[in-house]
Amino acid sequence: MNALLMWTGRVAGLIGALVACTAVLVRAAGMWNLGGLQVGTLLQGGLAAMVLATLAYVAAMAERGRS
Repeated sequence: MNALLMWTGRVAGLIGALVACTAVLVRAAGMWNLGGLQVGTLLQGGLAAMVLATLAYVAAMAERGRS
């Protein structure tokens, strides 16, 4: 379970960072939409993925303390 939580955290963090950086770069280029979505929506999606990564890491640390 601990390994699953760690990998979930790693993957979600990487995806979240890539989505957030993409949103920032697209907005810096002067566009408001990307693929039918507003840039703010992409930024919020990236933030949500990074929050998921943080919670997965916290859960993994809590599991490690029980063993």
